[in-house]
Amino acid sequence: MDNEEQKITLVDEHGNEELYNVLFTFDSEDYGRSYVLLYPSEAEADEEVDIQAYAFMPDENHDLGEGELIPIESDEEWDMVEEVLNTFLGDQDQD
Repeated sequence: MDNEEQKITLVDEHGNEELYNVLFTFDSEDYGRSYVLLYPSEAEADEEVDIQAYAFMPDENHDLGEGELIPIESDEEWDMVEEVLNTFLGDQDQD
């Protein structure tokens, strides 16, 4: 399945469910973790959106699977994720 087709339902602290699309996933050797970047599925194509990022434990196929998303807590880890996102977005602009 392409990342563009993957969807994840997040549940907030009030029990409200919201559907998100997977923008992309990547692995970091420096942190020994896998990451997923998400955006709301109801967002319009040209709309600016808040992208959410989480670490996750991949399944046996190294996919997102049914595992739990893990919040990113360190500033250094956030900086790395932001750098990867900026590179991804820059590559998209060149296409």
